[in-house]
Amino acid sequence: MDTGAGGYQVALDEEGKVLCRNAAGRPLKSLPSKLNDDPVVVGLKQLTEWLAAHRRGCLESVERWMVRSLPVPAAVVTAVWADEAWQEVLRDLVVTGSDGTVAGFLRGADAERGIGLVDLDGDTVRLTADELLIPHPVLLADLDELREFAVELGVSQQVQQLYREVWHRPADTTGTEVDTYAGGHYAALRDLLGRCARLGYRVRGGHAVLPVVEDGRALEARVWVGDYYEYDECETGSLSWAGPDGKVLPLAEVGPVAWSEGTRMAAALYAGRTIEGEEAE
Repeated sequence: MDTGAGGYQVALDEEGKVLCRNAAGRPLKSLPSKLNDDPVVVGLKQLTEWLAAHRRGCLESVERWMVRSLPVPAAVVTAVWADEAWQEVLRDLVVTGSDGTVAGFLRGADAERGIGLVDLDGDTVRLTADELLIPHPVLLADLDELREFAVELGVSQQVQQLYREVWHRPADTTGTEVDTYAGGHYAALRDLLGRCARLGYRVRGGHAVLPVVEDGRALEARVWVGDYYEYDECETGSLSWAGPDGKVLPLAEVGPVAWSEGTRMAAALYAGRTIEGEEAE
């Protein structure tokens, strides 16, 4: 695109960086400062910001569908497939029919032929159901096989699904709290709160909280982080889950997705603890 000054030409590369050529057609290593306010350059930068925000929105939406086990209308997948950002996020995710059958890697979506998958036998199959699921990995009984096959296919998922860490609730679990990742020492509460923010966990009432919807039931995983002065030393506390009424649930009533995601949060906060002689992560 031609700018309004000096015969410069600008364009976006695949990574969203503004490239520039001078009037003689020679590529420049950097954008001349006098072009920073050029309307064409400003427009390209705004487009880059919009595309980045759009891609983040796609990622967040698909991860929410997975974590909340939300059925996705096949018509929605078909409608957004032409959008490169949506396609990059959806491609190669393991999907099933709404009844949990026909597991495979998502490879295409067509209004007439249905959802195209590559199954564990390497065959292309079609899913013609009205809805599909993007299962949380803790719900995939053949997760190890899918991981191995993904390596063979060279699968690279934008949304963490197959290689997302999962935790399973022991069958004999009792009580209301899990202390596996309690006791992670931080030199200052602000460091722990900062880690919560970086990982996307909200903090409320002294707890890092993570909302999870499982089988249509809204739960909240909670890890105690403290409500002290921001420079005070602190430790990660126990992990628990609460129902819609705010009451703590017996561990035996916590479903597999809520258990795995809550434990994932507790483990991530514990991993950033201050180790003697080292800085916090």
